[in-house]
Amino acid sequence: MCNMAVTKRNHRRSASEISDHFRFINEQSVEDITLEFFYKPHTLTLLVGALAATIYFAFTKTSEVDTDSNIRNGLCCVVFFFMLISLLAFPNGPFTRPHPAVWRVVFGVSVMYLLFLVFILFQNYDDIRRIMFWFFPDLEAHQPHEKEYAVNCSDLTFERLWSHLDWFAFSHFFGWIVKAMMIRHWGILWTLSLTWELTEFAFIHLLPNFAECWWDALILDFLLCNGMGICLGLYLCKKLEITTFHWDSIRDIRSASGKLKRAVLQFTPASWTQVRWLDPQSSYMRVIAVYIMIFITQLVELNTFFIKHIFLFEPDHPLCILRIVLVCVMVTPVLRQYYSYVTDSACKRVGTQLWVFTAVTFIETLICIKCALDLFAQTIIRNVVLWLLAQMLLTVVCLYGIVLQTRKAGKQDANRTRYTKKWVENSYVEEVNGVSGGLGQTHPSSPHRYNTRRRGMAGGDIN
Repeated sequence: MCNMAVTKRNHRRSASEISDHFRFINEQSVEDITLEFFYKPHTLTLLVGALAATIYFAFTKTSEVDTDSNIRNGLCCVVFFFMLISLLAFPNGPFTRPHPAVWRVVFGVSVMYLLFLVFILFQNYDDIRRIMFWFFPDLEAHQPHEKEYAVNCSDLTFERLWSHLDWFAFSHFFGWIVKAMMIRHWGILWTLSLTWELTEFAFIHLLPNFAECWWDALILDFLLCNGMGICLGLYLCKKLEITTFHWDSIRDIRSASGKLKRAVLQFTPASWTQVRWLDPQSSYMRVIAVYIMIFITQLVELNTFFIKHIFLFEPDHPLCILRIVLVCVMVTPVLRQYYSYVTDSACKRVGTQLWVFTAVTFIETLICIKCALDLFAQTIIRNVVLWLLAQMLLTVVCLYGIVLQTRKAGKQDANRTRYTKKWVENSYVEEVNGVSGGLGQTHPSSPHRYNTRRRGMAGGDIN
């Protein structure tokens, strides 16, 4: 057994095994295909349809006087062909629901957004504003108004609390539900919630929108929106973890309502796997990996507020909403790829969606810094340094507590298993010569005397 264990522990995975683990998170295949038509390649049909549409719009939508319209139509056609190429050539990613083509298009949109950010990075602030005005003409005549939250903080009434529960509070609450269902770890989620409150406090001198009353930050944000969103999201995860997924083919369902229900359920996960970001055998590298994830999450959310503040548009503007939706859709496969890379020792490469998303995050940060040098020149370095130190210390303390609790829970489970096994071993009844009755009983037709022996819990024998 020892030699077998050593052999297993010293086993070196082949290149094909490593490739299989990477393919699992980057090119997930579909199993149990029931409708072959939707999973067969239709490349020639797609090519003919795309060329026919291009010919039609090229000869009917070209204007001799409206240059802006021609540029818009040309850009739309470029995006259209890029999406077709992504549909044909890009990897599926780790998910297959509702269809792998959906996630290939999501990856294509991510790549296009990355290329657009690289182009924006080499423009100055005025040119970027002109590009925004060209796509969204309403921004040119509209000056955003920053809502002030830190006003009359001593005036705490139920009516005022209720007035703060607006659409933005609901989106805040819904956002934490989504985060909880993606990350699925209460300790990491509460660490994210607490460190984000520290982030708002550290950057309040650069973003006045972060200034809010104590009851707004503690009650409405931290406890109500964050806390209830985390609890509800984890509750939904727990329900999904104990759910047995059994998918019938839509062709085997007879009723029309059953077929419709099955079609809707195609947009739900095919299965739900319990995640373990930290376990008793986690090394310090696992803790560092979780800390990196928390830091990147903070940076993504900071980019949202800095972009809105620097380029002057409202939080409910379509430009802001589109970016938030895009980031949310991108993060879904990103977290899965990052989790596999962190927890699976056989996965030696990061997923392509993770690579693109990391580049997107840092290029967004570079654009903000480059276009607002005057704003960042006002940075209080002490606040930022203290924020980094406090975030690192708080994250390490929280994660260390999670590791200790996980180890304690593992020991309790092991002790409970050991106690149960010992109780079973010490409570057995040894029956001799085919006794079929209860404990200590003998068969009436048997001339033999049967011995029934029970071992005590203390280790002695009781006859």
